[in-house]
Amino acid sequence: MTIEWRYTVQQDLGVLSLAGFLGADAVGRFTGAVGWAVARGTGPVVLDLTRLRGWSAGGQLAVAEAALRLRSAGRTLELAAIPADGSLVPGGDGAPMPVHPDLAAALAAHRGAGAEQRAWRSDAWPTA
Repeated sequence: MTIEWRYTVQQDLGVLSLAGFLGADAVGRFTGAVGWAVARGTGPVVLDLTRLRGWSAGGQLAVAEAALRLRSAGRTLELAAIPADGSLVPGGDGAPMPVHPDLAAALAAHRGAGAEQRAWRSDAWPTA
């Protein structure tokens, strides 16, 4: 099983939403979605995990690597709604990632992010 993703831009804030399970077989697709975000936005990226059913240790490491990739592009990664199992991405050598309880809290932390301005998604992104 793989993941589906959706990336939206709201002024200088990007929101990368994932659906499915972020396991070893989905890391390549996730890395591609992060590349999409790097190329099409500025400012922080909130990784919205609301629809993520879970993640493996490899998936968590991919998130940590995404944070480093964004940091090298002058951007930060924040997490919203980590999976219910309570696991959290390892800190590694990167700067700490802010963790928000849900997407609404993440957006509130970026007051004035505004309405969605542009969006991209994978073909099977769930609509409901």
